[in-house]
Amino acid sequence: MADYLVIVESPAKAKTIAKYLGSKYLVKASMGHVRDLPKSQLGVDIDHSFAPKYITIRGKGDVVKELRDASKKVKSVYLAADPDREGEAIAWHLANTLEIDPNRPVRVVFNEITKQAVKDAFKAPRAVNMDLVHAQQARRILDRLVGYRISPLLWKKVKRGLSAGRVQSVAVRLVVDREREIRAFTPQEYWTVTAKCMAFGENFDANFYGYNDKKNELSSRDDVDELLKRVKGKDFVVTHVKVSERKRNPAPPFTTSTLQQEAARRLNFRAQRTMAVAQQLYEGIELPKEGAVGLITYMRTDSTRISEVASSEARDYVKQLFGEDFIPNEPREFSAKKGAQDAHEGVRPTSILRDPEVLKDILSKDQYRLYKLIYDRFMASQMASAILDTMAVDIKAGDALFRATGSRVKFPGFMKVYTEATDDKKEEEHFLPPLTKDQLLGHPKLQPDQHFTQPPPRYSEARLVRAMEELGIGRPSTYAPTIETIQKRGYVLMQEKRFVPTELGEIVIDMLEEFFPTIVDVDFTANLEQQLDNVEDGDTDYVAMLSDFNQNFEEYLTIAEKSMEHVQLEEEVSDEVCEKCGRQMVYKHGRFGKFLACPGFPECRNAKPIVKPIGVVCPRCHKPLVERHGKRRKVFYGCSGYPECNYVLWDEPTGKSCPDCGEPLVLKRQKGKTDTIVCSNPECGHKEQVVEVP
Repeated sequence: MADYLVIVESPAKAKTIAKYLGSKYLVKASMGHVRDLPKSQLGVDIDHSFAPKYITIRGKGDVVKELRDASKKVKSVYLAADPDREGEAIAWHLANTLEIDPNRPVRVVFNEITKQAVKDAFKAPRAVNMDLVHAQQARRILDRLVGYRISPLLWKKVKRGLSAGRVQSVAVRLVVDREREIRAFTPQEYWTVTAKCMAFGENFDANFYGYNDKKNELSSRDDVDELLKRVKGKDFVVTHVKVSERKRNPAPPFTTSTLQQEAARRLNFRAQRTMAVAQQLYEGIELPKEGAVGLITYMRTDSTRISEVASSEARDYVKQLFGEDFIPNEPREFSAKKGAQDAHEGVRPTSILRDPEVLKDILSKDQYRLYKLIYDRFMASQMASAILDTMAVDIKAGDALFRATGSRVKFPGFMKVYTEATDDKKEEEHFLPPLTKDQLLGHPKLQPDQHFTQPPPRYSEARLVRAMEELGIGRPSTYAPTIETIQKRGYVLMQEKRFVPTELGEIVIDMLEEFFPTIVDVDFTANLEQQLDNVEDGDTDYVAMLSDFNQNFEEYLTIAEKSMEHVQLEEEVSDEVCEKCGRQMVYKHGRFGKFLACPGFPECRNAKPIVKPIGVVCPRCHKPLVERHGKRRKVFYGCSGYPECNYVLWDEPTGKSCPDCGEPLVLKRQKGKTDTIVCSNPECGHKEQVVEVP
């Protein structure tokens, strides 16, 4: 019989912790929250200090009964939910539900699920931190006030099913504002002129800078012709050479935000996918001989701080692998960004000795790729700076100045392991030949190129997460669910991996800007986040904070109820006829993009995906094959005769047949590898040709 009951959120976490604690401890999972505000009503008594009305979540009755029965059979109960506001709130709700005094030392927290961290945590249990609970409760009530009081208004004035959220509305506004910037953008013409130079048998480029050592823009073809006229017949002469060393420092360990951004850039992971896989790595993976082990530290954090133990272990390991030159003289410390709570460490492996390559066959593909990313970033963050040799050269032809720059790695340092990806593609720099002052370069060929200025780019998921973090909108735990929600509501769509607002999204934002300006105001939302942080620190009373917010909010609601006009959304009609009722089908926007639906809803509920013919016929029934999209937007190619014919291909058909077996040939694309044309019959194995990747 166990003496102690430990309650965590998930079975995976329970399994890992149970292994460390031994037979005296019974570890059970609450499966997340056991209590919450009711879904069917506001659940907040505004007139009585915003008192929340908590109820047991539907479906959690059996879990609560099991935990209550278990708690009566042990000496003590420990609440070991995650080390953040949400985890503290789960612990508080469990204490209330199981009639445990939250002021007693019942709360156990750890930043990583390793044997030492867990055992140390159980040596120092504490009371439930009510400041953290109040901060979570204040956020929940704020979100409930906004969501449950504005959403019904949108249902009446626009259409049912819409929602407004304190964080999600600002995220949609960012996407809408960016789209309007793009529409209003007027391209400006400009030109570049590149001198194709050669020295010591090496080619290099020098770009026009200006006249008489001053910067000059080439804004038209006339400007280019003037330049070509002024340099005609003139020798190109090197007038200045600057050679120097430049240090490049490593990026800090991951925070939640930077992890989501880098996983999007490098692994093509959506934010929600990144967090789901990170949760698995944190809660524990079954390893041979060791059993369940947490491979990374807690993944919801805005801190880049690293423990001395982890830093020391990493330095020793780097020294062993690469030598003393690859570690800095002093352990690296990274300063937290302004506004960071800095409650936990940065995201890192729990032990640098668990090499990703050793675990590759144990982890799933997603787990391995994300773990390797976290591992490499952390190792690089503890390594020496890279040293680059750089060269800058001024070249004159008459009074026209051209400039060339180049660099090469002198000492790789951290770059031997990892370099941070960027959203912007940059051309690789090359080192220049050993040029000297007064060196003649003759008369190189001049290449004029016309360009036009580009509008600001649409938000990718990585860019949107970064913007939300920089502006102080939301917190690490909110980025992924916010992005998921604004797509689910049909406010934004993902096109070519960029967010585009829908007509509905723009209409809702216009209405909110007119009647609830603070709700979609970036500064106001960021200030609310700061106030929530103040509640967590014990510096602000959360009831007073809610009261201040609600005072103006009530005024906005009253005006909106009277003045907000009804909006009729115009539907885009398609050429497709509904085969069930004969109406002309319309285009709708859903979570997974555009689809066709019958306008007779709810009488007629017919809906179907938009299909695109690809000019290839089905080898079984000879009807056209069409391009379709699965639930995760994965493209596949199926027969237009479905469901009568269920023929499907997961790779793009070429329109040709295999000379060996007659089955369709398909284009096999693999990231980072050359594309191949292969037979769609896996038993055939025919490869016709290799297509070089540009």
